[in-house]
Amino acid sequence: MLSEQERKKQLKEIKKENQRRYREYNKNKRKKVERSIYETKLKDENNLLEIDNLHTYFYTDLGTVRAVDGVSFNIPKGKTIGVVGESGCGKSVTSLSVMRLLQEPQGQIASGELRFALRDGRTINLAKAPINEMEHVRGNEISMIFQEPMTTLNPVFTIGKQISEVLALHTKLTKQELINKTYELIDMVGIPNPERIYRMYPHELSGGMRQRIVIAMALACDPQLIIADEPTTALDVTIQAQILDLMRNLKDKIAASIMLITHDLGVVAEMADEVVVMYAGRIIEQGTTMDIFKNPLHPYTIGLMKSRPNMIGPDEKLYSIPGNVPSPVNLPDHCYFKNRCESCIAKCSSKYPELISVSPTHKVACYRYVKEA
Repeated sequence: MLSEQERKKQLKEIKKENQRRYREYNKNKRKKVERSIYETKLKDENNLLEIDNLHTYFYTDLGTVRAVDGVSFNIPKGKTIGVVGESGCGKSVTSLSVMRLLQEPQGQIASGELRFALRDGRTINLAKAPINEMEHVRGNEISMIFQEPMTTLNPVFTIGKQISEVLALHTKLTKQELINKTYELIDMVGIPNPERIYRMYPHELSGGMRQRIVIAMALACDPQLIIADEPTTALDVTIQAQILDLMRNLKDKIAASIMLITHDLGVVAEMADEVVVMYAGRIIEQGTTMDIFKNPLHPYTIGLMKSRPNMIGPDEKLYSIPGNVPSPVNLPDHCYFKNRCESCIAKCSSKYPELISVSPTHKVACYRYVKEA
């Protein structure tokens, strides 16, 4: 346990280091970025986005928060990838890193590559792309459905104004064409009487209708990749089903890929082609939906599956994974799930386990499966 004086000294050193990083970040941000620095190539032409060893850190007064710590996975063209895990495991920060919407300079992409294939045939590293390139990508090539529609929509502008603004930024449509296209988008997401909705404000719509409007905004420019961050949160079950059906139909219609972030394993089972399970900023298991649901390997994934509501007996309690997610500041070198794991072995106290392949489509980061790999 540190003394008060030692603690103050430590906090002073952390603050000094953070200020150095902020200055370095702002200095690099002002520099002109040459195309050769951020233009790259995909490792597999079938992929739309390749997230390669992504590290996203937040430099706070308490220390460095390693929110995303070495995450790697691909999003193939026309596929849906489900990203699951508890709150605070790094799912949303991964998506915000792709969109470059981190709270800067506190939040920074420390290292890693985000290779994305543009419509014009180029491939760029989103982690190093300049702001003007990202302004073209956001909304046009990659769009995001945020978690809470009421905070996503601006309360002082009408629905029509907010949807048409997206189109105006990325297209050269005339004023009347913008209005007509907005009517089409409102109608496409299943809301009747688009002319009336066009003139309404967000507070005049129900939660389900607001969520549909947010989806309409996200699909306005026919993006290649849709990032859906908890798209059915705070909606009742019937509306959730409608929103998921809508997303599935629209994905097929515009041939887009989806990165689906959710806590709901039922949604993942229904929507995703592949599943990525995250814990404390790292991937602990990934595979096809069949792999994860029929044969979960990591104790954390098994715990998630057991904690799903089902037709249990009247005297049985719903399973709960013991303990809590560790603090992302000063994480230990051993497996982060070790203190919550019911299948812990002696080797779990050594170096953090690598992600190993147990089948061509199934990977897991656990020492219990080293021999199988």
